[in-house]
Amino acid sequence: MQENGQKFDRLVAIMARLRAPDGCPWDLEQNFDSIRKYTLEETYEVLDAIDRRDFDDLRDELGDFLLQAVFYAQMASEEKHFGIGDCLDAINEKLVRRHPHIFGDGDAKTEGEVLKRWNEIKAEERKLKPEKPQGLLDGVPRALPALVEAQQVTSRAAGVGFDWENAGQVLEKLHEELAEFDAACKNGAQDHIEDELGDLLFVIVNMARFVKVDPEQALRRTNAKFRRRFGHIEGRLKEQGRTVKGTSIDELEALWQEAKTASR
Repeated sequence: MQENGQKFDRLVAIMARLRAPDGCPWDLEQNFDSIRKYTLEETYEVLDAIDRRDFDDLRDELGDFLLQAVFYAQMASEEKHFGIGDCLDAINEKLVRRHPHIFGDGDAKTEGEVLKRWNEIKAEERKLKPEKPQGLLDGVPRALPALVEAQQVTSRAAGVGFDWENAGQVLEKLHEELAEFDAACKNGAQDHIEDELGDLLFVIVNMARFVKVDPEQALRRTNAKFRRRFGHIEGRLKEQGRTVKGTSIDELEALWQEAKTASR
């Protein structure tokens, strides 16, 4: 543990050196807004390494991920807002506070009970903050990727009882939204089509929550599957000295079915 602490201290020191007046020109030019895109990139690279179960790559990507937190904290420290130690104190205290069944006299024996108590404690914490009153969903950042934002706002609403009773009801809503999307497509108004497509995606996120599937991970798996099957099509056509472009859709569909069979 002490060795890990020393290594973390070294990372903090390196970041401080890079941001020193005579430090790295690129690092000195960065600000909270300019490195946001890198934070998102590093997040997805971590997820990609997990999907591939490439633990050598995951080790490196988690290092890059840690750098993002240290970078933000260094800039905050320079502006006299807080330091990395304050971030560590905050998360340590939060973890202890929100796990009373581990660090206190609380009682939670199932995943559902733990999540319920976690959300109750979060609500209690919000009441203690000296801020202007906020709605339940105001704490969900608007800057999140839309899929993640949908997950979080629906989970919060469900936590206070604004929810369907079962997955069957969500499925009924999905069929309703599909019909509305179909009608919008026939109408031809682009704004209306966009609204209805958004509603359709939103319901799918709710369905994922009911069946306890992370929609982001589900979509990533499907993306990977599509890549494999499309690669199979390209490979088979390459053997014949051909490419996808110019190949009939019927032949492409036959190769797609072949790829599906091969992957089973």
